[in-house]
Amino acid sequence: MPAPLPAERPGEILDAGLKSASELSGLASGRAREVLRALWRSKTFVIGAAIVLFWVLDAIFWPLFVPYDPEGLVSPATLQPPSAEHLFGTDDLGRDIFSRTLAGARPTLTVAPLATAIGVAGGILVGLFTGFYRGLADDIAMRVVDALLAFPLIIIAVLVISILGPSITNVILVIGIVFTPIVARTVRSAVLVERQREYVAAARLLGNSDLYIMFVEILPNITGPIAVEITIRLGYAIFTSATLSFLALGIQQPSPDWGLTISIGRVFLQTAPSEVLFPAAALATLIVGVNLIADGLRQVLEE
Repeated sequence: MPAPLPAERPGEILDAGLKSASELSGLASGRAREVLRALWRSKTFVIGAAIVLFWVLDAIFWPLFVPYDPEGLVSPATLQPPSAEHLFGTDDLGRDIFSRTLAGARPTLTVAPLATAIGVAGGILVGLFTGFYRGLADDIAMRVVDALLAFPLIIIAVLVISILGPSITNVILVIGIVFTPIVARTVRSAVLVERQREYVAAARLLGNSDLYIMFVEILPNITGPIAVEITIRLGYAIFTSATLSFLALGIQQPSPDWGLTISIGRVFLQTAPSEVLFPAAALATLIVGVNLIADGLRQVLEE
């Protein structure tokens, strides 16, 4: 059950609830402009955003720039070092590593954002309801979350994918479901704070439904923690997707996915290190870029 309304200052609470929509909208838009200006001044955020933007544009437009088919056999000479003809060399099948490295951004930036969206959406729903209503359902949900978080998440993902079978759809769903309890805990913590605010009490006095209070009143006021959580989960989703591909449980051949390419090329690491070096560097820069965005957001929102 929701907490009882505070007995003191009911008139002030009701006045808070009767503020005009235009005033509240103006306050929100002013805060948003302040945050955007602070992010623009944050070198950490700007550098991270530039890195991620580069890979996003590459994932969209790579067919315009690659000299060869990333999945085709373009050279009879395998495991060749970088040259003028093949900037990053060729792999064990004679495929152009430069083309495969650029093309590898697309599968990574397809799986990770979709998995993150599923995890964040599920976490917001669970966190809102458990934090708002508390009680037995909250206790049971949090104990389930604690039990799940007791195991390394990558182990859970590997076990589930091993049962369901490797496919892009399964990878997206498993990563999203595994991330849901983590996001739910963050959202629940923020809701527990916000549900005690006067604007929530005022919304109850005005007769608004619980769903309205949760999604219209509380949710917009916890967008900061959620935004940080999205960027953090995105970085983990990229890493988890690459790990599953590396273990042959994610995206399959002949995809140029970075994790899969690294897995294949590790056998030739001593004789042809470029097959591993360049996709690994691409994967690392993308994860670093996402983490820089998360750090920049956190710094700005905590000011």
